[in-house]
Amino acid sequence: MAELTYREAVAAGIAQEMRRDKNVVFLGEDIAAAGGVFKATVGLFEEFGPLRVRDTPISEQAILGAAMGAAMTGLRPIAEIMFSDFLAVCWDIVANQMAKSRYMTDGQVSMPLVIRTANGGGSRFGAQHSQSVENWAMAIPGIKVVAPSNPADVKGLFAAAVRDNDPVLFFEQKSLYATKGEVPDGDHVEELGKAKVVRHGTDVTIVALALMVPRAVAAAERLQQVDGISATVVDVRSLVPLDTRTILSEVAKTGRLITVEENPRLCGWGAEISSIVAEEMFYDLDGPIVRITTPHIPLASADLLEDLMIPSVDRIYDEVRKAID
Repeated sequence: MAELTYREAVAAGIAQEMRRDKNVVFLGEDIAAAGGVFKATVGLFEEFGPLRVRDTPISEQAILGAAMGAAMTGLRPIAEIMFSDFLAVCWDIVANQMAKSRYMTDGQVSMPLVIRTANGGGSRFGAQHSQSVENWAMAIPGIKVVAPSNPADVKGLFAAAVRDNDPVLFFEQKSLYATKGEVPDGDHVEELGKAKVVRHGTDVTIVALALMVPRAVAAAERLQQVDGISATVVDVRSLVPLDTRTILSEVAKTGRLITVEENPRLCGWGAEISSIVAEEMFYDLDGPIVRITTPHIPLASADLLEDLMIPSVDRIYDEVRKAID
């Protein structure tokens, strides 16, 4: 085991797959000699050279168009879109081309590519560079959607994404880049579509993703120490495929569900999970499902306002207490 930051785990995951498979190539803006705008790709250019690690023009359409063509001709490209907000610029390629080509060709054309991107708020980048957009991708059939919360999952889930034959959108929460954790050495691969129970409890199940996972765990620890409330925390990890089996099982044990997401409230992924739980096990619930989200407004850049909008440990703690009382 090595202790790596979240950003170092990104580079470790990419390097692992590039060493394993010569068909894995990497392209994006400033990813080569500069090591990425978030310094998450440091060392890759030096190890793998300019043929496999390529800087691109500032054109999201060009990046994803090239990646799609490469995937269709036998390579396994990794493409970086610097900020997830910029997926809006090239969404046609993602939603209408990548997502549908395998289906429309009856499997004759596979699409083994990964789009990795910095997602979410907390870094004071303002409304156009701080959105959490994983729910956009979740709504499109044919795309797999992954959002890790810790360095070990970054490496393991990224490896699984690269090896998958469908397009995968890999969301890296930018406020987590500096966080540290133990990462397995050698070949490390996690399973796509498998949630992880990161804390076991008996009174309430909190379901969270990416940045919200460590905040949910911190709130759960406070609930236990201060109020004697025992909370399970489930890290969703993958929105598509979605591990409904684990989520339903953990909610059945506690009888209560709280979802915590960084998305705006309207049409967030927590609404889908809430719907599934309500349909599948309504009579097992001991109280209403509670969704903790950002409000349905553009994210502020002022530090106090941004902190107020994104679910915090304090807010999660308060909302869970209110739901249990």
